[in-house]
Amino acid sequence: MSDGVNTLSSFMLATQLNPLVEDERLSARCVCQVNRFIVNSLKDGRRVVILMDVNVLQTANEVGGLIGNPQPYNEGQGQQRPAAPATNPAPSKPQQQNGNLSGAGPAAPKYHAPSNQFGKASAPSAVKTPGGSQAKVVPIASLNPYQSKWTICARVTQKGQIRTWSNSRGEGKLFSIELVDESGEIRATAFNDQADKFFPLIELNKVYYFTKGNLKTANKQYTAVKNDYEITFTNETSVVPCDDAQHLPSVQFDFVSISDLENTPKDSIVDVIGICKSYEDVTKITVKANNREVSKRNVHLMDTSGKLVTATLWGNEAEQFDGSRQPVIAIKGARVSDFGGRSLSVLSSSTVVINPDSPEAFKLRGWFDSEGQLLECASISDVRGGPAAGANTNWKTLFEAKSENLGQGDKADYFSCVGTIVHLRKENCMYQACPSQDCNKKVIDQQNGLYRCEKCDREFPNFKYRMMLLVTIADCLEYQWVTCFQESAEFILGQSAAFLGELKEKNEQAFEEVFQNANFNTYEFRIRVKLETYNDESRIKATAMDVKPVNYREYSKRLIANIRRNAQLG
Repeated sequence: MSDGVNTLSSFMLATQLNPLVEDERLSARCVCQVNRFIVNSLKDGRRVVILMDVNVLQTANEVGGLIGNPQPYNEGQGQQRPAAPATNPAPSKPQQQNGNLSGAGPAAPKYHAPSNQFGKASAPSAVKTPGGSQAKVVPIASLNPYQSKWTICARVTQKGQIRTWSNSRGEGKLFSIELVDESGEIRATAFNDQADKFFPLIELNKVYYFTKGNLKTANKQYTAVKNDYEITFTNETSVVPCDDAQHLPSVQFDFVSISDLENTPKDSIVDVIGICKSYEDVTKITVKANNREVSKRNVHLMDTSGKLVTATLWGNEAEQFDGSRQPVIAIKGARVSDFGGRSLSVLSSSTVVINPDSPEAFKLRGWFDSEGQLLECASISDVRGGPAAGANTNWKTLFEAKSENLGQGDKADYFSCVGTIVHLRKENCMYQACPSQDCNKKVIDQQNGLYRCEKCDREFPNFKYRMMLLVTIADCLEYQWVTCFQESAEFILGQSAAFLGELKEKNEQAFEEVFQNANFNTYEFRIRVKLETYNDESRIKATAMDVKPVNYREYSKRLIANIRRNAQLG
């Protein structure tokens, strides 16, 4: 860069300024104004100026050529308008300087953008290392693999659990943390002995001085941290608590609107904020890779876009989550999945903050309390092709489901409705099934006291009853035949399949009464619809994925929202 008098080549561009280069606004011979920068001294004594905020005043075409006859700047020669401070020590606090400078160099390596925390007091500029020597504190944004001795003062905004691995090269353990200061953020990982050493010492949201460590190119597949590099702790790494750094920012978010997730590529790592509209109970699943059982909970988030997405919590976060008060949830580093439309998975490296102290959270809470809770939000997680979202999403009347041709596409569609049972077909509603735990195939009575399962290729002395109940449900506009399998059918009839099978054999009248009592009851149905062809005849088949009692409070809210929307249309 040149100010018309001198030139200096040691400039780097922060990540948030990359669009200036990509859009060709910042190019050789253009005139720009440097509003904010950080000066950092390298090991060999050279100084690097990291540009944090730049405005392009005139493009290269408008300037037309070199301004003045600038000479290379040499520190200590006392020029009148140096491009960077020469005699004063490099400050650790970001400073501001205004001036007209012209860019005349290639684009520099990418660095993470700063937060809006500039102007607040900085941490002490030096810290004593365990060896007793003074170490200068540098900003995270200035770290690069060409530095061997450095110290940063940073807050721990995420701390993962210790994980183990085993492969052909051996076994080991690791844990990762995410660090943030005024200039940016970075990920750090400790392996084996360092993991044992630092894991009990480092606490979430505390501030520490971190000295020495290997810097390498970050693997973007496993982290959403916006830094091109990451730190690996070594035997020389030291971590010292810092008690005088309350000014440092906490977790830095780059929120994506839930509606924008529909066009976000699969496996992208994103930050999302939303109101917990509803949540599901904790379930247990077994991970095939290591046959380990883990806890899982689906949480359904909505924002001001009126869209709703399913986010999956795992492990302790799933077990300890309480969504009863519909909190604001901010998730940093969630992975986008295309299972059932678009959904989110919270990773071990993700950070989940409940009711964060931020303007975005306050704005979202105010919107939800005043109007958002009455909206009938549309889910992006289950509209096309998946039952991922909760049972109170994508609400339709039966008429809407038919008029929108749900189920006519290549994939099945899912919707929820409130319906009343007006008919139950008790004929052939039960069948004798294989007693094996993982098999529900119909068995063949061998007429010799044994029952044969063709799938298992075995004969059994007994069987179990399974249900496949066909019911007609209706709302105020339309009706629909729905197939209800075991759990749904047992819920509607209020009896287990085993009891009903025994009742049918011993007391036909009592069996009939069970079906009569089940008529004209109203439930919330979660329905899967898909076009199926049988005997050259195509028709929509509807299957009940879930049946539960009506939540009349939520149902009333949806009705009020519909009334308001229709009143506005009128």
